Amino acid sequence: MPILRMREIRAMSPEERIRRVIELRMELMRLRATVKAGGAVENYARIREIKRTIARILTVQREEELKLERGGSK
Repeated sequence: MPILRMREIRAMSPEERIRRVIELRMELMRLRATVKAGGAVENYARIREIKRTIARILTVQREEELKLERGGSK
């Protein structure tokens, strides 16, 4: 999976974001297990890339939650 940019993440539906986070977490778990077992990972930087992408998606989700909270309280 390629790196997701913020504008791409913002364009996703909330369900799509959740699905993507699950996919990325599964891939991260698989890569970590490979490293832990002593295996070589093809692209070690991929682990960092996945973690950052997960953080970006969760950030956008939180921003939208806060936006709804602020909009609903007025």
